[in-house]
Amino acid sequence: MQDNAENMLEHFIAGIRAPSSDGPARWYLFQGDRLIVDERGDGLAIPTALAVELGVPAGRTHYLGALTGAALTPCFAGVTPDDVTLPPGFAAHDLRALFEHFDEFEIGLAGRAKQIAHWDRDNQFCGRCGATMEALDSERSRRCPRCGLTSYPRISPAIIVAVTRHCEDGPRILLARNHRFPAGRYSVVAGFVEAGETLEECVRREVAEETGIQVANIRYFGSQPWPFPNSLMIGFTAEYAGGDLVFGDDEISDAQWFAPDALPLVPPKISIARKLIDDFVARHTQSAPPIHTW
Repeated sequence: MQDNAENMLEHFIAGIRAPSSDGPARWYLFQGDRLIVDERGDGLAIPTALAVELGVPAGRTHYLGALTGAALTPCFAGVTPDDVTLPPGFAAHDLRALFEHFDEFEIGLAGRAKQIAHWDRDNQFCGRCGATMEALDSERSRRCPRCGLTSYPRISPAIIVAVTRHCEDGPRILLARNHRFPAGRYSVVAGFVEAGETLEECVRREVAEETGIQVANIRYFGSQPWPFPNSLMIGFTAEYAGGDLVFGDDEISDAQWFAPDALPLVPPKISIARKLIDDFVARHTQSAPPIHTW
């Protein structure tokens, strides 16, 4: 799979302190969970100035870093009140709805902004003693001046795994349908890591809990930040080791073994779920068939 982390490092330099600059800046401004975008051109774009183009109040803004190029372009994150009316030509969109409009790099940067802005919004007061937290200049954190508790942007690790098996009539991949998915959509198994659990233990547990089967030969595939709201998806491949499909919780409505040339609707290309599915298809077909997305 493409290493999105390396791609981002080539074009984006993370930072804490904003440089002194009068040039253009990119603003990843959120209204609730929705990203404000500029719709005045031929396509959607990230606003390049806050006060001039939007004219809306932005609370608790954060410097993210800079994009490289002919000149460094500072990038900022922020939030604006839900009841603020945006000027003509601008609209707020759910980040998932922008998957087909922005490339993986842009979505990754917007996701970074979303996680930082929302972490700051949700950590204004100390969770231990209730005092007002203070932002530190030396690192991305907030510290309680009363009890010393320090809060960092929260990252919740989750596994996502493509389980495959070799049947008499060819290879198969296990895809499951969550009750919350759009109509007809299936994906690979995923779930959050529990306290005290290794990633491999989580893979075995989640697959067993959601589908009733056992897996072996667990191998690392790749990872992807996933800002819904603050996950890090760690991808694996695994092989079927036994058991029958049984849906043991209230999340999964169906799960089946699919051939590489007979897949159902699957997630969009930007997701690591789709990369796992595409990898299976590429390894087991001479020419990959069209894959339907939602």
